[in-house]
Amino acid sequence: MPQLPIRRRPAGRLRIWAGAVALTTVAALVAVPTVAAAAVVPAPEPETLVSANPANNTPHARDGETRAFAQVGNMVYVGGSFTQIRQTAAAAWTVRRYLFAYDRTTGTISTTFLPVLDGAVNSLVAGPGGTLIVGGAFKNVNGVSRKNLVALDPATGEIVDSWVGRSDGGNVRDLALYGNQLYVAGAFNWLNGTAHAGLARLNASTGAIDPTFTIDATTGRHDTSSYVWTIDVSPDGGTLVVGGNFLYLDGLPRNQIGLVDLTGTPSVIDWSTEKYAPPCAAPATFVHYVQDIRFGGDGSWFVVGSNGGGGWPAAYCDALVRFETAARGSGQLATWVDFTGNDTITSVEVADNVIYLGGHFRWLNNPNRSDDAGPGAIDRLGIAAVTPATGLPVNWNPRRSGGSSLPSGASSWGSAVPVLWRGSDGLYFGHNSDGMGEEYHGRLGMFPLAGGRTITPKNPPTETTGNLYLGTGAATLAKVPFDSSSLGTPTTVSQPNYVGAGATWRVADRIYWSRTVGGTPTGSRIDISLFNGGAIGAPWEASGYNDWFNAAAMTGAFYLDGRLYYTRTGANALYYRYFEIDGNYLGATEFTLPTTGVTWSTVRGMAWVGGRIVYGATDGTLRSVPFDPAAAPAVDGTAVTVIAPAAPGLSWSTPSTFFSVQ
Repeated sequence: MPQLPIRRRPAGRLRIWAGAVALTTVAALVAVPTVAAAAVVPAPEPETLVSANPANNTPHARDGETRAFAQVGNMVYVGGSFTQIRQTAAAAWTVRRYLFAYDRTTGTISTTFLPVLDGAVNSLVAGPGGTLIVGGAFKNVNGVSRKNLVALDPATGEIVDSWVGRSDGGNVRDLALYGNQLYVAGAFNWLNGTAHAGLARLNASTGAIDPTFTIDATTGRHDTSSYVWTIDVSPDGGTLVVGGNFLYLDGLPRNQIGLVDLTGTPSVIDWSTEKYAPPCAAPATFVHYVQDIRFGGDGSWFVVGSNGGGGWPAAYCDALVRFETAARGSGQLATWVDFTGNDTITSVEVADNVIYLGGHFRWLNNPNRSDDAGPGAIDRLGIAAVTPATGLPVNWNPRRSGGSSLPSGASSWGSAVPVLWRGSDGLYFGHNSDGMGEEYHGRLGMFPLAGGRTITPKNPPTETTGNLYLGTGAATLAKVPFDSSSLGTPTTVSQPNYVGAGATWRVADRIYWSRTVGGTPTGSRIDISLFNGGAIGAPWEASGYNDWFNAAAMTGAFYLDGRLYYTRTGANALYYRYFEIDGNYLGATEFTLPTTGVTWSTVRGMAWVGGRIVYGATDGTLRSVPFDPAAAPAVDGTAVTVIAPAAPGLSWSTPSTFFSVQ
């Protein structure tokens, strides 16, 4: 039977704390090591961002939090632990516990969808046959026993009696739908009267148990009960990723996170990591660390948001990380890690090739401090968007703040954003406070697609014939024709705006360069100017977030696929940092590429041309070598080629070298 079309899961997120602790983070000084390059080097792709201005017509809720969204037709369904709702900031509150619906076009709250539940809603799914499937922590619906799981008529909120799913032994935390397969996760030991520990699969149309799915999550951490907190299914339906408070999946060791193969009889995949473990915070503070999980658009990767205090580099707590789905074996490491500096990420969503995250964090790109902004920290108050290629933030910063618009009694800041969900018209958010984008949005809201923008990736020229530019004096460049293997006759070009320039690199229609500038913390900064072969335009500073970086120490640099590669004074290595063009944010962590046979301490000026590094040196000679950042080594010095020796009036011994077609 053919598989039904994919339905991305509209599931909410509930947060659990041990004891009475709600907002504790662990203070620890986190160092930034120099580590080896990852084998996977993702290339930036076009990204479409939602607007940073929340829609004005969404209703408001009060008390508790919003944990889940779903959409059926033109109606949006909202679930959580709230107890009251209202249409506008000036309207009176109406008691409506845990679940309601509103028209997504007008924002008008439904007066016909009126289910009555006696406990919180944690997850919602628009089910097959025009149903709304609800999971949570309730015992009765509309006065009838329906433990923790029920299907409702989305028009009236009446129970669909023919749908038999129920969670007898514990709460439902998350739901994920693929075709007619409904995956159920939670703190239960029984589902439909059948023994299932934390994880099961139902027929989405009937609620009947699928007896072929027998994967259990068992043995809770720190002498607590095990449960599954968050799940997601890959877009092709072939892989389930599972996170929660467990140490075993189907009897196999899996510390809080694991993968399940769904292509045949479900089985646990040979994939595990020990990065969600101490030195993360003590068990009395956080019962589990994995907070939310989402697959990327094509299913080849997934992201994880976590809590747990500092642990870099030994652990991935209070961080957003990317893993590759196809990787196999134990001891898996992330492709990249973005640390908040000891603040929790409670929800993630991937949509239109953008990763959105929410929580009570204050910064991203912040591995250098605990509960403070360290070198490289980028302020993002509780809501952010990052690029899948590097994990660095893009220039999107609405902030979880109500500004001066909050009505009396509203809360501007809370501990959690339990759910981010991409609906048909935008990114919906649920939180436990009332401020977003400097506006009042009580417990929920939406960032519309309308008014958003597309980020187009930028890279150096891909052509292999053009010109090498070489700094030859104050505000003067030599323009040298170059066909990737030989040089032509140079000409001298006056460039009055190119002053105090050091290492220079080309990206699309602009150049970046390190510039010596007084009055800055390091005595230098990174500048940008537009350049298309004519006059270099007036430069401007590359973001106000990079003044911690000693750009003048670079002796050569080039940019490629979200990374700034460079050499620096007194060091014999080829380094890189992530660099996000949209915002011009520099990664806070320095990485070292594995290379052999090149004396990087003598390099002066670099460019990437057609898959090779073209570089000068202190001896004035111009050389090139093949470059593959995913290989080990990334550079093999036995393949170095001499392009040109030093010549009178033209010595390749300056950092200010770059390649341009023009």
